[in-house]
Amino acid sequence: MSSIPNTTAGNTGLWLVMLAQLMLVLDGTVVNVALPHIAADLGFAPADLSWVLNGYALAFGGVLLLGGRVGDVLGRRRTFLVGVAAFTVFSLLGGIASSPLLLVIARALQGLGAAFGAPNVLALITTNAKDDGARNRALALFSAIASMGGALGLILGGVLTDAANWRWTLFINVPIGVAILIAVPRFVQETPRRSGRFDVLGAVTATGGAVAIVWALLQAADYGWADVRTIGGLTLGAVLLVVLGFTEVRVAHPLLRPHLLRSPSRLSALAAMAATYGGMLAMFFLMVQYLEDVLHLSPLVTGLVFLPMPLSIFVMSRVIPRLVERLGAARLVIGGAVLRVVGFLPLTQLEASTPFGIVVGALLLTGISAGLTFMPLTSLALRDVEPEHAGSASGLFQTMQQLGGAVGLAIVASTYAAFAVPGDFLVGGRAGFVSAAVLSALALAAAVGLAVRPRRVSA
Repeated sequence: MSSIPNTTAGNTGLWLVMLAQLMLVLDGTVVNVALPHIAADLGFAPADLSWVLNGYALAFGGVLLLGGRVGDVLGRRRTFLVGVAAFTVFSLLGGIASSPLLLVIARALQGLGAAFGAPNVLALITTNAKDDGARNRALALFSAIASMGGALGLILGGVLTDAANWRWTLFINVPIGVAILIAVPRFVQETPRRSGRFDVLGAVTATGGAVAIVWALLQAADYGWADVRTIGGLTLGAVLLVVLGFTEVRVAHPLLRPHLLRSPSRLSALAAMAATYGGMLAMFFLMVQYLEDVLHLSPLVTGLVFLPMPLSIFVMSRVIPRLVERLGAARLVIGGAVLRVVGFLPLTQLEASTPFGIVVGALLLTGISAGLTFMPLTSLALRDVEPEHAGSASGLFQTMQQLGGAVGLAIVASTYAAFAVPGDFLVGGRAGFVSAAVLSALALAAAVGLAVRPRRVSA
């Protein structure tokens, strides 16, 4: 089976689906720089503002498993196009939103569309590779887009917010989405349909469990950890995830295929990705506020401060396939995790007078660490997966990435709010950076597990 033929048209198709992946990843952070402007324009309460980010991340991460499974059964190109179409429509509606509730709903529905598009991008790439070398090169490109897309989103968000207004951080998706919808059917072939049913209960419990847990974490700062609402939210989330586990081992066509979780190296890679992405999204959330509220930089300049990250990730993407072949994926993941912890530590001591070079250096180290980490983790998570289950495995990997980001951001935002002093970002901000550093340390612990467990376990 060849989803994207190995021709000039096939290469064009590959770049088109990569462009779509970049668009989907950008939207996780493109509104980040614009958050102060969104809050002022629509009247967001401070505790609710993070839902502009988490509404997207939760719907994206919560439905990714279903999106991958639908692609496996109904065809990956078809499912990809439906996801991009929904994403494009709700980008337009988010741009014209007139209230906090309407914006959060539009962002969640954007995430729903992304959940049907993104796993099928990765599945199309991995099933088309003719050998391990081609697969590693394609994964390096995909991982570079996935890891530097967040920083590029901050830069693009700054440019659009300064040049026009925050609404253009959403409007920009419309012409890109329309172009992809027109061009992809010409250059990307459909994959065959496969027999199977959809695990709707699995999708409902996975998404509901994630939403309940993240909501409880976000509300803990306001209500306290012992409050019945916090405990109730965490309990409900845990119960739904337990129901998910029981469901998946009993249904004939599970959303989350149990055999994908029998590989110790895959489990370590999934845990490392969740903690890594959680720490990175949290750092973006806090750093934007530090640059704009403490240093009083404009949205454009704030976005440009993040430029070292995508540049370093791009450079790393050119050499990472050879490094994987020479050093092994596990060593690179561990090295990247160490660099990330080192880069985060100075941020826990931020002051208004902190030398700007320290801030830029921390962002540079974070970019290098992401470049070292994302492609090897992707490779480890998808290794030994049968082609017919590539969509499900891709959905599982990206689910851990997106939900890890949402949970990590919720933890850090809650920590920040709990220590916040009105009018002074630094007190709560430093506490938030400590929790982000802890997430990075957890990613390092999971990465070490890749080295001490068996490296190859058949899926």
